[in-house]
Formats: sequence, C-alpha cells, structure tokens
Amino acid sequence: MAPRMDDVMRLCCELSAHDQIKVAVKSSTKGAMVAGGTAFVGGLLGGPPGIAVGGAVGGLLGSWLTSGQFRPLPQILMEMPPAQQQKLCDHIQTVLGNLSWMDAAQLIALVMGNATLQQQVTAALVSYITQELKAEVRYQD
Repeated sequence: MAPRMDDVMRLCCELSAHDQIKVAVKSSTKGAMVAGGTAFVGGLLGGPPGIAVGGAVGGLLGSWLTSGQFRPLPQILMEMPPAQQQKLCDHIQTVLGNLSWMDAAQLIALVMGNATLQQQVTAALVSYITQELKAEVRYQD
C-alpha cells in the first residue's frame, strides 16, 4: 500500500472508530427483502389489512435477521480490495485538498484538531460507504 494511501486509510479507520460507526453491507438488503416479501404475502392472503400486518411482521423479522450483522467500519475498510481502498482514498483526498503531512500520525492530528475538517472527512467517508458499498450506517451511542 502506498504511503499516502496507507495514511488516508489509517485516518478513515481512526475517524470511524472515534465516532463508533458500524455498517451492514449485505444484511440490510436481506432485511428489506424479508419485510417486503411478508407484506406482499400478507396482501395476497388478507388484502389491505394483510399488507399492514405482513409489513409489521416482516419489519420485525427483518430487523431480527439483521441484528448483530453490523460490523465496525474500520474492519470493513481494511477488508476492502486495494482498488476500492484507492477509490476511497481519492474521494477523501478531494476533501483534504492541499493539506500536507509527513505521516499518518500527523494527518490524524491535523484532521482531529480541526472540527470542520473532521466533519467533512467523516461525511465523505460515510457518503462513500453508503453510495459505493450500498451499506447501511449506524452510529453507536
């Protein structure tokens, strides 16, 4: 991994760990399919009231199926293929602009020390994850 890319990936991991961001990549689709499918079956069996009951039951079932499927974002980031990591780095580099740094520690300190820049980088990271990976994002309290 190139030094600049490694620095940006470490920054992304640090920010997502700091904000305790978790994502579900494939499970959110499965949950939505279960909810929609049960609403459809409910509609076939019970008409309009069946849609409501099927949707409610399917929503609960879909929620139960996807619970525990959320993983910490740093784990997801490090498991991405190098091409996706490079694409993420390019996306984050547009936010960082002409910011210069010597190593990952300095980059992390620069970003964490500037609340506006930290918010912009986090927003770009979440945007990439939701758009490119089609992931559902959850912030831990």
